[in-house]
Amino acid sequence: MLILDLLGTFFFAVSGSLLAARKHFDIVGSLLLASLAGLGGGVVRDLVLDDGVPNAFDRPVYLVPVLLAAVLVLTSLIHETRFRRTLLLFDAGGLALFCIGGTVTAHEAGINVVSAALLGLTSAVGGGVLRDVVANEVPQLFNPRGVYAIPAMLGAGLTGLMLELGWFTPYAAVGVAALVFGLRVLSLRLGWHVPLAGGGPGGGTARRRR
Repeated sequence: MLILDLLGTFFFAVSGSLLAARKHFDIVGSLLLASLAGLGGGVVRDLVLDDGVPNAFDRPVYLVPVLLAAVLVLTSLIHETRFRRTLLLFDAGGLALFCIGGTVTAHEAGINVVSAALLGLTSAVGGGVLRDVVANEVPQLFNPRGVYAIPAMLGAGLTGLMLELGWFTPYAAVGVAALVFGLRVLSLRLGWHVPLAGGGPGGGTARRRR
């Protein structure tokens, strides 16, 4: 699980550093967004579990993927001219890994499977929300283009179910991560979206304007 957590932290941290580059932030801003994206969801999960000091502060190894992500973006070893696609791919990778890792961590803490899955979802989306809010962006969680929480919810639910049934293995984790990543990327490419709060393409605002 440590490897899974570190990989998820790295993917999310890269997305934070890429957003900082897009916003023309300095290296301090890059490290801040990388830290929020990579560590934020796990910190929220650990605080809810009330399991002592959050892993991000208790184990310095969690800072390594954050620093590595910032350096790779700073030196342009990770970059793309079509910037949004790169950021969203790394964000999807973090989403896929954290929904699994968060659910397993919560389940091992002894809480029921439904709550474990909800904390897995929180781990998956929490860092991205913090990243986007601090950078003054509409969080991907609320972006109508592409589904975000639903793949993470599915991944967390499948992980919780397999843990309860004793079916969870490293191969199962890889399969769930691939499913979540694939659904997120497909939703972006094919323009999938969930219904708007007001119903219809314009929602309630459009009706009020008419």
